[in-house]
Amino acid sequence: MNPSTERSQRAHLRDLAVAAMRARGLDPEFPTAAVAEVAALGGPPRRTEEPVRDLRDLLWCSIDNDDSLDLDQLSVAEARPSGQVRVMVAVADVDAGVPRGSAVDRHAAVNTVSVYTPAVIFPMLPERLSTDLTSLADRQDRLAVIADFVVNADGSLASFELYGAMVRNHAKLAYNGVGAWLEGRGPLPAPAAAVPGMDAQLRLQDGAAQTLARGRHLHGALEFDTIEVRAAFDGDRVSGLTNEVPNRAKALIENLMIAANGAAARFLDGRGFPSIRRVVKEPKRWDRIVALAAGFGDRLPDAPDSRALSAFLDARRTADPDRFPDLSRNVIKMLGSGEYVVDTPGGDAPGHFGLAVKDYTHSTAPNRRYPDLLTQRLIKAALAGHPVPYALDDLTRLAAHCTAQEDAAEKVERQVRKSAAAMVVADRVGERWDAIVTGASPKGTFVRVFAPPVEGMLVRGQNGLDVGDHVAVRLARVDVDRGFIDFERA
Repeated sequence: MNPSTERSQRAHLRDLAVAAMRARGLDPEFPTAAVAEVAALGGPPRRTEEPVRDLRDLLWCSIDNDDSLDLDQLSVAEARPSGQVRVMVAVADVDAGVPRGSAVDRHAAVNTVSVYTPAVIFPMLPERLSTDLTSLADRQDRLAVIADFVVNADGSLASFELYGAMVRNHAKLAYNGVGAWLEGRGPLPAPAAAVPGMDAQLRLQDGAAQTLARGRHLHGALEFDTIEVRAAFDGDRVSGLTNEVPNRAKALIENLMIAANGAAARFLDGRGFPSIRRVVKEPKRWDRIVALAAGFGDRLPDAPDSRALSAFLDARRTADPDRFPDLSRNVIKMLGSGEYVVDTPGGDAPGHFGLAVKDYTHSTAPNRRYPDLLTQRLIKAALAGHPVPYALDDLTRLAAHCTAQEDAAEKVERQVRKSAAAMVVADRVGERWDAIVTGASPKGTFVRVFAPPVEGMLVRGQNGLDVGDHVAVRLARVDVDRGFIDFERA
């Protein structure tokens, strides 16, 4: 492949992403006014209206993707003599650098989320903010909002409080390195090894995270295994696809963030403030989940029951781990999408069925999600003694808009991922692979091959096949622009 063709693949994917964003009401470009606002900034924000504690000496660390620079959270923990663990989650104070109503804020309110495609990231905020001035960057002093909570041995929270602070990231770490070390598959990552006591700190955070997970699991939290495929690049050419697998470091951050988000929701309720909750209601298609379980010889109750569904999933993971990712995906589809809703003080928001938590907001990623920035403004207003900064009707409108835009962004990301996968196999039409059936419905039969890990529609020979069946297939057709990969039965 010649250099011009290699360069064109990344550019091609970017063009597809831009077109898909515009078609779905997302803006891939920052307006001139927003660019000018950011260019005029002299440095990271240093002032905020709520009281601020100096917590820079604590052993804060970040754990994120290998290449992430838009760092929204830090975490630190301390053991209590009682056996409890105090955890603090620092969330970047983005509001201090993005005033409400500014050109940057207006653009963020259009997209409401960063869009992550294989070729390029379309950040919600200009990169000078999200990857620098409002990022909890490596060994930099930054303003943050702290969720401070104490974890009991049963995974419940003994107490929590929120406040402002100045923090410093002492170790920028990555999921893969920390996960391998926690699981005994690799050494302590060098940035952690360079900080005395960071190894014990990570063990303590991991222990608290596992305790939180066990507590939610007892209440019916659903645990899935999903296959996430990521495109790898060699320069500007898509060189292959890799499977992103779960690990202990990802679970560590996930569980601490769930607890921090719950604390944020309860804090606002306790201060008499409304909040934007992230909810997954009881599934309307529960009958289909019941039928799916019956196909495995298991019986679920007639009414939605997260504990019973959790027990079914645990049993299937043990019985057939190879097929569990496809079962996970089917159940996730039947549960339905999450949405943002406004909860008033003393209200009764539905909660999050999948996480088995009642009080849940999005608050821990304000560089990447607009609902988190809105929540941060509510929290900071309460801490500073100010009135609620948004009218209830405005919050309701924003919540619905954020739901719609987040759904649109996910569709864009999925579409461009499919196009990247199509690029990988575009010159392999006619080749034969072993595959597993991942979907079988009137809409079509879909199969997944393992190397490279791509999925496509079975357009010929699909009769009699069902989910989980193994079948030999041949690649019949590829359409990069539409992200289509068509197989036929070999």
